[in-house]
Amino acid sequence: MTRLLADADPARWVPVTGRGFRGGRHRKAAIRMLLSGAGMSQGTPGSSFVSWVANRAATAMMRRSDGRLLAWVWKDDPDRLAALGQVQELTPQLRTARAMMPMQYDDTEDFRSPYLGTGEKLVMDMPQSESALLTATYTWDTGTQLVTLQAASSDRERFRTMLPAIEDLARTLRLSDDLEVGESNILRLPPA
Repeated sequence: MTRLLADADPARWVPVTGRGFRGGRHRKAAIRMLLSGAGMSQGTPGSSFVSWVANRAATAMMRRSDGRLLAWVWKDDPDRLAALGQVQELTPQLRTARAMMPMQYDDTEDFRSPYLGTGEKLVMDMPQSESALLTATYTWDTGTQLVTLQAASSDRERFRTMLPAIEDLARTLRLSDDLEVGESNILRLPPA
């Protein structure tokens, strides 16, 4: 099975995919930020219930993801920036969904990773509405898997200043296959 690995700088990022009080507190902050970006701020009717359900669902999903999903929040201010890395099997349905994305998703730039090769970078820092989150998405198509890192922030003033740290995190993403001897006759070489 293919797993996603990364080396997040502990001075900047707090992982929220693990267990424990610290990860749980930061996970709740990330969910609050994402819900406010979806228009459900604290104090809106039903927001506390939706936040509770989202926290439970996110916790269960992250525990069952088995290395296919990694998440972090910004250490200094977890309510301002969250990043989610994931690896998905590249099915025909996923390829179709990617081909049908809106036109603004065509404005990608090349982004090089030492482990995954050349991928795509898309920064959406001019959102359509005031409540929309700013995002930076990094994507690599390995032929069989789609590796994605998406960072989301509600901080319009500081988002651009956090991009170098997001890019440093994106460059550490890599895949690991659990192969036993004799299970495969494929030689895997790192990207040139």
